[in-house]
Amino acid sequence: MRLQQLLSVTRKAVDGFHMIEEGDHIAVGISGGKDSLALLMALKGLQRFYPKKYSLTAVTVDLGFPNVDFSVIQRFCVDMDVPFMRVETEIAKILFYEKREKNPCSLCAKISKGALNDTVKELGCNKVAYAHHKDDTVETMLLSLIFEGRFHTFSPVTDWDRIGLTLIRPLILMDEADIIGFQNKYQLPVAKSPCPADGRTKREYAKKLLKSMDKDHPGTKERMFAAILNGGLKGWDFSPDPRRSSKSG
Repeated sequence: MRLQQLLSVTRKAVDGFHMIEEGDHIAVGISGGKDSLALLMALKGLQRFYPKKYSLTAVTVDLGFPNVDFSVIQRFCVDMDVPFMRVETEIAKILFYEKREKNPCSLCAKISKGALNDTVKELGCNKVAYAHHKDDTVETMLLSLIFEGRFHTFSPVTDWDRIGLTLIRPLILMDEADIIGFQNKYQLPVAKSPCPADGRTKREYAKKLLKSMDKDHPGTKERMFAAILNGGLKGWDFSPDPRRSSKSG
C-alpha cells in the first residue's frame, strides 16, 4: 500500500466519523508497532492538506521493561517534525515482578491509559489517537461475543467527558494486511514488543480464529465489519460531511 492510499482511507474515516475539528491538538499514542507508526504518518500526511488545521504530539508510554531503546522511535518522530514525549512508568515491574499477574493485559492497558491521559492533558491536548484498525475492531467484537455474551466493540470516536478528552481511531477502516504492506514498502522502524505476554493473549486467540474463519469462508471479516457498521452500535453512524472537499490529497 502506498502513502496516498493510507491517506485516502484515513481521511474517509476522519470525515465519516467527524474525528477532527479546527484547532485540535492530537496526541498520537506510539507503541513502536507498525500500526502506531503508520497512524503517525497518516495524520502527519493528512495535516498538510486537511481543511481543518490541527497539531500533533507523539506520546510513548514506557512500561519499564529493561533494555528497550526508544531512540529509534524518537528519531522517527523528529524526522517528521512531530514533537515526541516519553512517559516513564514502572508498570512492568508492578505487574510481572511484584504482583506476578497471570493475565496482565487488562490491568496493563488500564494503568498505561491513565499514564497516557495524564500526560496528554498536561501537554494541552484535547484528543488522543489510537491505531486500532478494522481487524482489531472485528476481533474485539468476537471477544465480546465469546466471553461476554454481547454484540459490542469499541467506537471510532469516544468522548471522555469526565477528563475532557476525546479518543479517535483514524485507522478504523484500514485492513491490517494493508498496514503490513505499508510497513514493508516504507521500511517503518518497528520495535518488537518486550512484553512476555505478547502472543499469548485472548486477543491473539481471536486474531487466529478470525484468520481461520476468513480462510475457510472468504469475506467473513468484511461481513462482520459490515454487521458492526449496520448494527446500531453507539458511535458507529458513518456520515461524511458533504461540505468537505472530496479530494484525498
